[in-house]
Amino acid sequence: MSDPERVRVTISDHIADVVLSRPDSHNGLDYRMFEAINDAIDEVRSDPSVRAVVLSGEGRSFCAGLDFKSVLAEGRPIEDSFVRREGEIANEFQRVAYGWQEVPAPVIAALQGNCLGGGCQIALAADMRIAATDLKLSVLEIKWGLIPDMGLTQSLTRLVGIDIAKELTFTGRIVGATEAQELGLITRVAEDPLGAARELATEIATRSPDAIRRDKRLFERSWNASAAEALALEEELQRELLGSPNQLAAVQAALSGEPPAFADPS
Repeated sequence: MSDPERVRVTISDHIADVVLSRPDSHNGLDYRMFEAINDAIDEVRSDPSVRAVVLSGEGRSFCAGLDFKSVLAEGRPIEDSFVRREGEIANEFQRVAYGWQEVPAPVIAALQGNCLGGGCQIALAADMRIAATDLKLSVLEIKWGLIPDMGLTQSLTRLVGIDIAKELTFTGRIVGATEAQELGLITRVAEDPLGAARELATEIATRSPDAIRRDKRLFERSWNASAAEALALEEELQRELLGSPNQLAAVQAALSGEPPAFADPS
């Protein structure tokens, strides 16, 4: 169960609202926040009723990145978090970002204010990002003499060319909402990003959850795969869907004009 003083999770009408809830610190990442985000990932990942996730930050910012003062004050070596759970490829730090890519349901991030360092890496791991006009986004790790180490290699490289990725990482410069959209770092800008994210999640939740989950799996596994591997995966996933109850329910709804009645994935 998540720590509500760090992350709140509410699931209703097949949509999981996941809120980073440390607003007085711009949702900065301390050890409790890392643990709470990983718990939230586990919760929504294991719940078959979840058809879409809205990930947001309470207050003025989405997430200002690592809270160095809190982390250093605990006296715990940061390297202690470079551990992996059995069977997983991401360590505990990387998992708070990369873990969203492994959630079967689509994840939509609603962004505002500071989205820096680790916060940027978490945001870029979502499937879609809707941002407010006041967004300040940065791959900030260079400021601290560090490299981005929370899975940025699995997200940024899919969104921009390697030259842009290098420039953003080498400089740590702040990117506003308009430029972020032009570069492909965010999906779109909205006056009310949280409302827009929930509207999109509601629309996705009306579609077959079996197909949506396989859509996400198809892109996650095929993006950097060979043509042979990608085409084989398309066929494999389509064979799983053809004639299944939810696929037939989608056909019936399309032909009748009536709302579909989909079952949660088993």
